[in-house]
Formats: sequence, structure tokens, C-alpha cells
Amino acid sequence: MNGEKFYITTPIYYPSDKLHIGHSYCTVAADAMARYKRLRGYDVMFLTGTDEHGQKIERIATSQGVTPKQYVDKIVDGIKALWKDLDISYDKFIRTTDDYHVEAVKKIFKALYDKGDIYKSEYEGWYCTPCETFFTERQLVDGKCPDCGREVEKVKEESYFFRLSKYQDRLIEHIENNPGFISPQSRQTEMISNFLKPGLDDLCVSRTSFKWGIPVDFDPGHIVYVWVDALSNYITALGYGTEHDELYKKYWPADVHLVGKEIVRFHTIIWPAMLMALDLPLPKQVFGHGWLIIDGGKMSKSKGNVVDPKVLVDKYGLDSIRYFLLREVAFGQDGNFTNEALIQRINSDLANDLGNLVSRTVGMIEKYFGGTLPYEQDSTEFDTDLIKTSGETVKKFEGYMDKMLFSDALSELWALIRRTNKYIDETQPWVLCKDAEKTPLLAGALYNVAESIRIISIMLQPFMPNAPKAIWQQLNINDERLREWDSIRKWGLMAHDLTVKKGPALFPRIDMKKELEELETALKAAQAESIANKTAKEENGKEEFNEITIDDFAKIQLVTGEVIASEAVKGSKKLLKNTVKMGDETRTILSGIAKYYTPEEMAGKKVVVVANLAPRKMMGEVSHGMILCAEDADGNLSLVSNDKGFGGGFEVR
Repeated sequence: MNGEKFYITTPIYYPSDKLHIGHSYCTVAADAMARYKRLRGYDVMFLTGTDEHGQKIERIATSQGVTPKQYVDKIVDGIKALWKDLDISYDKFIRTTDDYHVEAVKKIFKALYDKGDIYKSEYEGWYCTPCETFFTERQLVDGKCPDCGREVEKVKEESYFFRLSKYQDRLIEHIENNPGFISPQSRQTEMISNFLKPGLDDLCVSRTSFKWGIPVDFDPGHIVYVWVDALSNYITALGYGTEHDELYKKYWPADVHLVGKEIVRFHTIIWPAMLMALDLPLPKQVFGHGWLIIDGGKMSKSKGNVVDPKVLVDKYGLDSIRYFLLREVAFGQDGNFTNEALIQRINSDLANDLGNLVSRTVGMIEKYFGGTLPYEQDSTEFDTDLIKTSGETVKKFEGYMDKMLFSDALSELWALIRRTNKYIDETQPWVLCKDAEKTPLLAGALYNVAESIRIISIMLQPFMPNAPKAIWQQLNINDERLREWDSIRKWGLMAHDLTVKKGPALFPRIDMKKELEELETALKAAQAESIANKTAKEENGKEEFNEITIDDFAKIQLVTGEVIASEAVKGSKKLLKNTVKMGDETRTILSGIAKYYTPEEMAGKKVVVVANLAPRKMMGEVSHGMILCAEDADGNLSLVSNDKGFGGGFEVR
């Protein structure tokens, strides 16, 4: 162990009921970096968690008839389950509702106030509830939130302000004097050109129009603005502001905050300014990665284009998905997610290159030597280049990993995998085996391939938790010293009388055409469930009982209907396809109620239908309307029906 410390964080995620593959992208990347540093002997602290306060959470909870804490408790369990599915090796999971965090944030707010960096005034401006962000008039794009494109609200209330403008020059100086502070370079240019040089406004840091947040204990009625609350987690998780601050003293400043590009501004302007005001060290680096793009835009539940990582992991395995996420896209840039690209990577890189290399090597040792190589060795003319390539790969791989260039590191590793496959073709074991005098050459060639695979397996570990273990089992690598990082720098450490045992294929090839059809069905089913669960309502922050006029209500056409037939929707666990008779008209309406009603139970039901809802396509079917349901605090659904048993076509008022 080298004893050096390494502290890496992901953003603390908003408690959504369905984290998509884009969220997983950031967390898997942080996990790969944490695993790599542990392999290198670092003392690692890997932090993730959930950001649980704010107006948006309060509105959702109110709409569901539960307290905000009850709502987030249920969601956080799901997030932790997903991180378990992805084998995320975090060291600490913080929730901003944790008592120690709440108390520390109160102290931070008071310290900034006592210093004069927080003052009371009145805020009047624009606020995006889904993003929990204030914007000036000039920051809006077409009158809407510049980050998410949604509607903003005009807010006027008494507030406390943080003197962000006071730290503008210091921030510019720090960024310019520390070129690696914001990475990649394009993010640094954006922060300076678009935000710092035009001038910073003081930041509103308290709210009075809702209650779900950390109270300002010296001024009842005010709660701490969510971004001050959330950003502080990076030090409160380490015990800052408590009597038990040993972890803070040990790990702060963070080596890297890994964040999506949409929140780089908060982490490179607001957060450093807060730390400057508190006289605390700044993080060494903020790395803003790009987005995974689908259908030409960022994944969003409101667009119905999210990709469920659990669906992918269940179908293709953990290692395949983690590999694809970090290999397909140059880290820091946007990248496109397609089902075709995923399956192509699995077939080409994993099945053909890596899986075939292991399978054919173990198979030849079993075929030619009964599973155990003879001790005597001899060399071939191709050995030198393979050994040289291995040594060069290690150096390049480490260089790329230290810069979090995951795709480049994997590209170098795969160059070694392909070089090893080429070595087999060069030495031609199937020819050497025919001449008994060349048995030492044959044994030596297969030994070298096995040794190369051993080195490859060690470098795979940050990305693939399972494949290296399967390789070690087949190559009988039980000595922990042969799995350690430093062992990859020396060739020939494996026992010369190596005994192998062939196992299942690491990555079986996939029938592209068949698999694409099945995958499309599975992903669309997950998307349809997300839509059917009122995700659009949650994304747009309209969960509270908004007042509307009678004219607004008159636009909604509610009509009685009778379900005359119902059937399950192929590929979906939640949707039912209902044939609904509404007077003289018969419609097909898809409803996400399969968990609560069977098709047989639906037949004959008298229901209430939103008749003038725009048609929507789900799972290849077009749904013309919506059957109304009530939802209890636990998310259970019940049909809204008419107790007089009216037939179809009558207006509901």
C-alpha cells in the first residue's frame, strides 16, 4: 500500500423513482476510478448519496398524501438497490436528511452569516422548481429554464443572499492558476466566458415559500436553499462541523468531484466561493462529463426516452454494461446510446476478442497437455514483441486512468488483447502440436498467452467486477500476489506447470437481429411503465394542487365508458390494452394497471375517460385517451367508476 489518500465524489442524486442509464454512467465511472486507485494502493474514500430537500420533493409528497421524508425513504431504497445491481463500491452514502448533515449545514450557514458573507434582502426573479435553480431575466432562454427548457415561476419573497460577486476575481484567478481545476478544458472555457467574465450576481440562499429543507435556526421561517444544502455534503459526509471530523482531516480536499456537465457551474463557482468564504481548501478538480444521448437529445423521463440500466444488466450482465458505458464514449464528451452499438461491442470486443482469447487458450492447454503445461520452456521469435507490448500497455493504461480517460485506457487494453490473439496466430499451436520436438515451443507459447491474459485480467478489474474472477478460476490463479497491480509490471510470474480448467464462455455471442427486437421490446416496456406512472407530472413539478379556473377545467372532456374487452400488452408487465365503448364510439386505451386488474376483471367495468387527451403511442400501440384512477400513498391504483352504472358516452361534470 502506498498510503496516499484519494477522495472521489459523484453528485448526490435527486430521489427519482427511476434513475436512467445516464445517472448510472457517472456513478459507474466514479466506481471504476475508485477501484483503480484501490488497486494502486491508495486509501480511497468514494462518496455518493441523495439530495432530498426542496420545493419539488415537497410538492410530490403532498400530491401523494405522504410526508416528504416518507416519500424520499421509499425512493432511496430503490436507488441503493440499483447501485447494488451495478456493484457500485461506494464507501459512504450520504442523505441530506441525515441528522449530522442537517446540523452541520446550520453551522455553515451561520458561519457565513457571522462573517458578513450572507445578508438579508428580498428576492424577485425566476425560479425553476425541477432544477431547484434561480435565474435572472437575461439567463432565461425564450422565457424558460436554460438548463431543462421547462416553465419558470416568478418568485418574490424575503431571502438571505450569499455575496457570490465578492469572490468573482478570486475564482477567476484560481481557475487560471490551476489549469486542471476544471476538466475537460471546454468546461473551463465555458465557466469563465459565460459566467465569470460577464459578472456574478449575489446568490439567493434561503426560501420562505415552502418548508421542506434545513431551517435557518436564527431566523424561523427561512430554510437553507437546496444548493447550499446539497453542495455542503462533500464535507459534512466527512464529519465537518462535528466533534468527529477525523475523516474530514484525512481526506479533504477532494481529489475530484465527478459531475454531469449541466451542474459544473454549481461545483466550480458557487461551491468554491462558499469554501473560500469559510477559509477551507478547494477541491483539486471538478470533472464535468458529457451526456449519453438518445434520439438526438438528453435522456429524460418527461420525453419517455430513458433507458433502464436494470433491464440492460438483467439481460446482458453487469460487466458488459459497465464496459460499454466507459468504452463507447470518450469521457467528458457527449455520446450516443443505441441498442446496435451495445450489442456490437458485446459481440466484437467481449465475445470475439476477450472471451475467445480465454476460451481458445484454456482449450488448447487442455487439448495438447491434458490441462497442465510441462515445466520446461522454450521461446519463439514472437515472444519479445508480445512482452514489450504488455509493458507499454501498462504504462499507457495508467497514464490514461490517472486522467480519467476511461475509453482511451480500455482502447489500449484491447490493443494488448488483440496483440495476444495475434500472437496465437503467429505461433500456430495447432501446427507445433504435430511435432513432438516442438513441444517446448508449444508449451512456451501457451504459457505466454496465459501470462498475458493474467495481466489483462488485472487491468480489467476497475471496469468488470466478475470477468477477472472467472478468468482466474479457469487459469487456476489462486495466489493473491498474482492478482495484485504491481505484478503486471513483471512478466513470467505464473507457475510454469500451470493447470487450467475450462469454464463457461465469458461473453456468449448474441444474435443481433433477434436480440435487437427483444431489447427494443424490453426497453419500451420500461419506458411505457415510466410514462404510465405519471412521470411527466413529476418531471414538470406540478404535483401540488394547483388552482385553475373553471375555463381551464372546461377544456377537459370527461366521459363515461364501458370496457368491452381487455388484454395484456406484449412485452409490458404493467400495460393493459382496453377496448372502451363511449356511446357510439369505441376506442383503444392503454392503462398501466396490469398490477391491479386482470384483463378478465377489466371487462365490463364502467370507467371515466379523459376523452380529449392527445393520442400517444406506447409499445407499438396508439392509446386514444386515459382511464382515470386514484392512487393511494403506497402507489396502489383504483379505477374511478360511476356507482349508478351509467353506460358509455355520458359527460362527467
